[in-house]
Amino acid sequence: MSTLYTVASAAQRRGLSLQVYGYLLLLPALGFLLLFTHYPALATVWESVFSAARGGNPAHFVGLDNYRALLDDDTFLLALRNNLLYAAITIPLSVVLALLMALAVNRHLRGNAITRAAFFIPSLLPMVAIANLWLFFYTPQLGLLNKLLALFSLPAVNWLGDPHTALYSLMAVSIWREAGFFMIFYLAALQQIDPKLAEAAEIEGASRRYFFRRVQWPLLMPTTLFILINASMNAFRIVDQVIAMTNGGPDNSTSLLLFYIYRTAFSYWDLPYASAMTVVLLVILAAIALIKFNLLDKRAHYQ
Repeated sequence: MSTLYTVASAAQRRGLSLQVYGYLLLLPALGFLLLFTHYPALATVWESVFSAARGGNPAHFVGLDNYRALLDDDTFLLALRNNLLYAAITIPLSVVLALLMALAVNRHLRGNAITRAAFFIPSLLPMVAIANLWLFFYTPQLGLLNKLLALFSLPAVNWLGDPHTALYSLMAVSIWREAGFFMIFYLAALQQIDPKLAEAAEIEGASRRYFFRRVQWPLLMPTTLFILINASMNAFRIVDQVIAMTNGGPDNSTSLLLFYIYRTAFSYWDLPYASAMTVVLLVILAAIALIKFNLLDKRAHYQ
């Protein structure tokens, strides 16, 4: 009995030491996560319940006054509406386009490498370069798009100067940039599917559309969930593109949530009010993530 007890105790100590060793390996990453993610989030929540220190007057506790002020802030409500519309259009279009591109380059055809590179290159370009490229396309009268319209005797459009078209023009840039990046994930997932499944479907006489709907699409659900979460975060944290192309104009028609937060914090120096908007943004992103996990994770098939 004593021998068995000794062996069991040694095994238990060995298992405990392995757990401690594992936690020690995780400690550096956990420290960075707490320091650069969770602590700033908690500090933002704390900052949002104080007033701004101005004119030598120190900040004082105001509770939920900053959040109440958001309900009466027409610019904030417009930025929130713009961002929700931006996300509702860019997310599905970029995901669908990425999937179509991945399906197109997943075949063994000549020139596939060049095609893949052409699809992926936009995601590698810095936003300043992309903004200047598309500003050339959108320039009134002289831009490439208006030159194409002139070929068909159509009037020129002030793409970024018209409140009715400015936001949609920014959406086109985001879709063009992000679709190639998401394509890489879909392409990797498609190449992980066992080729025997396609061979069996071909023997059974299944069409390509039926094979995609019944086999490929269900197996792509984990990748789709990952892409949707990333696309949602990208849609709500866009700011550099707005600054480079429109600076929120015209008439705040392209003012998005993070851009308004940035301007409030670093132009108006109202950090508590910007913190309140940041908390609202975090809540929106958390809600979107929870909804997508609840709806899609149950349908995902993990190989």
